[in-house]
Amino acid sequence: MPSTNDDKKPPSSTPARPRPIVPDANTFDPGLPTSKTKSDADCQSDCPFCHISATFAPYPPTSPPTPFPPSTSTFPQPQTFLLISTPLLIAFLDIMPLSPGHLLLCPRRHAAKLTDVRPDEAAELGRYLRILSEAVTRATGIKDWNVVQNNGAAAAQVVEHMHFHIIPRPGLREAERFTSTMFGRGKREDLDEEEGEELAARVRREVELVVKEEEERERVRKATAKL
Repeated sequence: MPSTNDDKKPPSSTPARPRPIVPDANTFDPGLPTSKTKSDADCQSDCPFCHISATFAPYPPTSPPTPFPPSTSTFPQPQTFLLISTPLLIAFLDIMPLSPGHLLLCPRRHAAKLTDVRPDEAAELGRYLRILSEAVTRATGIKDWNVVQNNGAAAAQVVEHMHFHIIPRPGLREAERFTSTMFGRGKREDLDEEEGEELAARVRREVELVVKEEEERERVRKATAKL
């Protein structure tokens, strides 16, 4: 992907890039680590995932901003169909999906491989892998899925910013094509803009519900423990 160029102006026929409409990163969920000012080591100018991370500020998963930042916020780079944005993590739909609901989850800070992830980021990745798996299952109706994480070019990692793939698997008939395409030997098609917007909104609604259910279970557990 091309490097971000802050001085590049959009063509006259294209509307100016909307500014993200999000609350301050440190005003929600005191149980989460606060966001830190990005240093050069935290963000790489030529990394598309760092560009997404820099574009969308954190918001509470249970209270997405209204109106929600448009997918064109990452212009002039490709659209981003955002799913979650926390102080530590960001998730979005893959724009060349292997199946409906194929999404990526990565640390907000630049970390090339899994071994570069900090312990607090690893813990948060583990929590949201489960939440997003449940949310995308509900949103798509597809009950089986893969969680894939590649490290390095030889392992089919394309973007050098550590990320997990959550990939719904519609059925066994697709298994051979799926495996071939996953490792770069098949054709992948771009995500349709209208479908991407609608699917992302469904996944975000399900994320909100799953997180609220998780919080309620924890509340009940603590209340029971006091008895």
